[in-house]
Parts: sequence; C-alpha cells; structure tokens
Amino acid sequence: MSPEEDHPRGRWARRGAAFGIWYLRAVTFVNVLGAVWVSFGNDIRRHNVEDLFTPYLLTAGFASGAFSLFLAVTLRRRKRAAWILNLVLSGAFLLLVAVVMVLAPEFRTHAQNWVSLALTLLFTGSLIAGRREFYAKGDRANPKLAALTAVGGLLVTSVLAALLVTVTNGAAPGASTFAERWQYGLLRLVSLAPDDADFPGIATPNWVNGTINVLSALLLVAVLWAAFRSVRTTDPITADDEERLRGLLARHGDRDSLGYFALRRDKSVVFSPSGKAAVTYRVVGGVSLASADPLGDPEAWPGAIERWLAEAREHGWAPAVMGASEEGGTIYARHGLDALELGDEAIVETAEFTLSGRAMRTVRQAYHRVQRAGYTVRIRRHEDIPADAMARLVRLADDWRDGDTERGFSMALGRLGDPADGRCVMLECHDAEGELRALLSFAPWGAKGLSLDLMRRDRESDNGLMEFMVLELIQRADEVGITQLSLNFAMFRSVFERGSRLGAGPVLRLWRSLLGFFSRWWQIESLYRANAKYRPVWEPRYMLFEKSTDVLRIGIAAARAEGFLEAPGLPKWLNRRHLENVR
Repeated sequence: MSPEEDHPRGRWARRGAAFGIWYLRAVTFVNVLGAVWVSFGNDIRRHNVEDLFTPYLLTAGFASGAFSLFLAVTLRRRKRAAWILNLVLSGAFLLLVAVVMVLAPEFRTHAQNWVSLALTLLFTGSLIAGRREFYAKGDRANPKLAALTAVGGLLVTSVLAALLVTVTNGAAPGASTFAERWQYGLLRLVSLAPDDADFPGIATPNWVNGTINVLSALLLVAVLWAAFRSVRTTDPITADDEERLRGLLARHGDRDSLGYFALRRDKSVVFSPSGKAAVTYRVVGGVSLASADPLGDPEAWPGAIERWLAEAREHGWAPAVMGASEEGGTIYARHGLDALELGDEAIVETAEFTLSGRAMRTVRQAYHRVQRAGYTVRIRRHEDIPADAMARLVRLADDWRDGDTERGFSMALGRLGDPADGRCVMLECHDAEGELRALLSFAPWGAKGLSLDLMRRDRESDNGLMEFMVLELIQRADEVGITQLSLNFAMFRSVFERGSRLGAGPVLRLWRSLLGFFSRWWQIESLYRANAKYRPVWEPRYMLFEKSTDVLRIGIAAARAEGFLEAPGLPKWLNRRHLENVR
C-alpha cells in the first residue's frame, strides 16, 4: 500500500504543504539577498532588534539562508523529520511571540510585528493542515551521525576561524591570546555577533567575518544533511530473490534484451502482489534507480511498479528508470512518470545480416584485414570453460580494464566468471601466435538472443578486433543457437541521424553540433557510428522521472551507478577511452 493510501490527502493538505515549502523558499531568497546586499541585510537586522521582530527564520545571513533552504528541500521531499522540526521551531517561536504581544503593549504598536505574527501563524497552520503530506522516513542512524558531525565540524571550523582571525588580526601583537581569538571565531561561527568591546585586542577586516559566516553555513548544511538524509538502501537481492527472478526470466526473458542485468547483486527488488512481476532497483544519492523494464508478465507489471513507487515515496527517494523500452516506458508513464528519450539500442537480426553489398564495403574490408593478420575467434558458453581457464580470462579482463572502477549498471552484470551465469557466451580472440588479445562476453536474452555485457582488449593489439569478433559471432550464430544480438547503446542517436539530413532545422543542427563537440571527450557520436556499421534495428530507450526538477539529480545518480562518477570524487568522463569498456 502506498503512502498516499495510508495517509489520504485532500486539497487543503496539498495546499498547506505547498505553502510551507514556498514560504521557506521565499525566506531563503531574502536571507541570502541580505547576506550579499549589505545595506538590505542591515535593514533586516534593524527590524529584528529591541521591540521589533521578523517572521519565522527571516534573518539575513548565509547560515540562516542555508538552514531555510535545507528545510525547504527536505520538506519538498516529504521528510517527516523536517516537518517535525519546523513545527516545533515555528510553534515555539509563535508561542513566544504571542506571549510577548500580550504582556508587552509596546510590541503591539508596530504593524510589522502583527504581519510577522500572522505569517508565522500561517506557516505553522499550513504545516498542521499538510501533516499527511510528510510521510518520508529517514535513516535510523541519522541522529547519531548528525551529533558526531556537529561536534567534529564545530571543532574543526572553530580552529580554522581562530587561525584566520590570528592571521588577519590588525591589533597590536600580544594584545589578545589564542583562546580569546578562538572564542571570537566561535561566537562568529554560531552567528552570535560579539560586541567588539569584549575583544579589545582583536581587529579583523569585514571579509573575515563573512568567511567565518560561510564556514558556519557549510557546517550547518553538513549537520542538516546528516540529520535528514534518506535511507541509503534496502536489502540487496537474496539467493531466494535471484531464484525467483531467474524463474521470471525463464518465462518472459525474450521480452527485454536487458532483462538479465536485473540479476546484478547490488540491486534490490520488489515483487508484484501476485509474484508474477518484479522491479529491480538501486538507491544512489536519494534516487531509487530502476533499470530497463520490469521483469515478468506485463499484466502484473503495474503491481510491481506501484510497490516500487510506494517504497520510494515512503523513504523520500526520487523514483527514476534508466533504459526502459517503449512498452515498459508506456506502463511507467501510466503511473505518473514523465519520459525522456535517451537514445537507441542497436539490435542485429543475425539471419538478415550480410557483409555483401556496396554499403558494407568498408566493414567487409576491415573484417578481412584482421582475418588476414591471423586473428581467430573462439565462441563458447561460460559453463563450457574450465575453471582454471575462466580464472585466467577474468584476470586478463581485470588487467585490460581502463581504470580501477568496474563500470556499468543498467547494461552490465559486473561479475565475469560467476558460476551462476553459465549460459553467458564468451568470445576469445587470439592472434597468429595464439596469444589471447581480446574478450567479449554476452548475457542471455531469452532463449534465442544475446546482449553485450563486457568488452576488453589488450591495448597493444591491432585496432578493429572488437568489430571482427562481433562479425564472427553474427556469422556463426548457429553455434550458440541465437537469432538476435543486442549491441551498444547509442545516446542521442536520432539527433545525429536526423541532424545530418537535408532540410534539418536550425535547432536540430545546433543540437547536433553541440553533441559533436562534446563527442571529442565522451565519444557520443563515435559510438553511434560504431553501431551503425552493422546496419542494426534501432530500438529507443527512455529515462523516466516523476519531477522535472529531479532530472539533474537523477543524472548524477545514474552517472555514479554506471561508474562514471564517484562520491566523493570527480567525474571520469574526460577519459577518452572509457567507453571501450562500457556496455
């Protein structure tokens, strides 16, 4: 049952939640504006002293802006903990203001105070009205992690602030002790503006105070992230889950060329109530990332999708699907997800493929060139490879891998040589001297198909080995009993194809030019060209998402899952050769 079914929502609940989120966004804008616009910030502070007060959380500064922004983000993600914190803080502030307004007549003489009281009351009331909208659970370890982050972070940032004050102190040498400078920095850090009269031996430039305020904002963000982070993952696929998934593949594996990759063991799984369908996914950066279509009977797909979406919303994850087919994307779209075409998958029908004809002249010449050089290809199922020979192949594949990261998620198994994958097919390419120079591994696609899993080659070998091996497999398809072959995925393939045609519009031509420029680093166009030489059938693949504002977040999560981006770390997309090792 979904959170919406557990917590029936009405129009006023939705409006209340929306008002609370937009209030915090507006407060964030004003706080940050007051931090960068000095005169405006000073004006806000003058309206928040003596017998004047501003609405809930409205006070100029980077730290206060970071605090309100984080609360707005976590409320938008329906975090229950964020709702509780806002309700407690705003309720306490509202109570204090109400008592002061009753007991102190001078506060009632200012119209600003009445406006502030009304806005705070409206915000608190909106939280109460929208309470059923905030159902997402956090990680149980969050309180402990937040406490450790606060203590450790405050110690580190306070020492940095003290060192900064020491270096920039314009007062006479020896006029202050390090303890006094540390106390000064600490007070600035926690946004308690110290009276300069209490620190006569300290005189720092204004930029120092601003820098310390930024440090406090960063610390606050770190503490809030630790306090409100989503549950990082659920239980991975168990042996029993894998057996059930293999059963679904045995009955319905012909439907999707990427179905076998659902058996990755770093994924989790939810089954439909009938058990006839399943969605496999992985949680990365607060995104529940499902890959390709659901497994099993299409009539049971909705039940599995509903359970997956319910779990995502229960934990505050952004649901997303990478690489869905048109059929699967249509079913996902019926459950409220929007679709964006990512590119096309190249599928070769082996019975219809031929090297004959003028159009295949270049491919045919390259194939014969490698063949004349003495290269040969051996094709066999993994289960037919002796254990010691498979261990050697795995070792060579690791040695030939470009980088330390095993890339792939939606279109890679990531476990070459596993005994459970005996129906996978291995291609071994040897040179004229009998030395192994390249490997290709394919995952099963139903009973009559294969889907490319892994490509590795010796960097000192001749170019064109991968194309030679694929052509050998196509021409010798009967040896392993296949009729169709799924090759690489070409992102934005339609842009390159339509953008080069006569009469293409200026927008399409500009988009094609931009992709061509970025292909210098990421080989987007070269992958399309490499696939197109086999004259395949192009099958579109889609990314699906619930909210357009989550697209960037989903893209980062997908890059991390595929191994192109590590956290913490920097993207590895500038490696010009990385796509040679990626499905």
